[in-house]
Amino acid sequence: MLSKNELKETASLLQKKYRKEKSKFIVEGRKLIYEALTSGFKCELIVSTNHFNEIASDFFEEKKVKSIRHEAVKQIEFEKLSDTKTPQGIVGVFQKQNSPKQNYSSNIIVALENISDPGNLGTILRNSDWFGFRQIILSENCAEIFNPKVIRSSAGSVFHLEIFEEENFVESLLALKKKNYKIFSSDLAGENIYGINSKEKCVIVFCNEGNGPTNELLSISDSKITIPKIGKAESLNVASASAIILSELSR
Repeated sequence: MLSKNELKETASLLQKKYRKEKSKFIVEGRKLIYEALTSGFKCELIVSTNHFNEIASDFFEEKKVKSIRHEAVKQIEFEKLSDTKTPQGIVGVFQKQNSPKQNYSSNIIVALENISDPGNLGTILRNSDWFGFRQIILSENCAEIFNPKVIRSSAGSVFHLEIFEEENFVESLLALKKKNYKIFSSDLAGENIYGINSKEKCVIVFCNEGNGPTNELLSISDSKITIPKIGKAESLNVASASAIILSELSR
């Protein structure tokens, strides 16, 4: 049985402060819980509603799930653990993993500067995963990767990637320049992406769509790149732009 204190502690993980303090995070939904488990994240507790147990009892027979502590709660209690309007009826409490060592080996690295919207961040991670770009650098002002909305919008890709959260973003890019990486910053006013040589080692930086690249980033960039506009739209959402650019770079 889940005690009131345990319910309260689990619910606190919906807040960034407590995720950081306890080094734990919540994953909601059957598919995402299984994605996290298969990616090697350790789950210490699964909480579900009685209704979920009735309609999806087979989930708890899965080999990776059987040994995990499982508690059932009433719907009204479960709603305290969910940040969605239509809860799926199951959450898992996972332990954060240690940050990966800074061993940049990919020819093309994705970097994100000040992507503060969790939905955009999660979608860019999903796009990166889809097109095979596994190493991601985040600036200090990006949304937190274990924010529930980031996890959901990444569709589990957050668990598959090497994500480096850098305290000094520009310095980390400068270090890569010394290793012969070119720095390409996406911007409305830039060089046509379809003319870029995607065979050379490079870091492609996607920036806050409201503010664009910072002056500090521009000062170290080798080039600004853009997607040529044909219609009358003012701009592209940064997550949509990332899909187009990453598709081109993956060819």
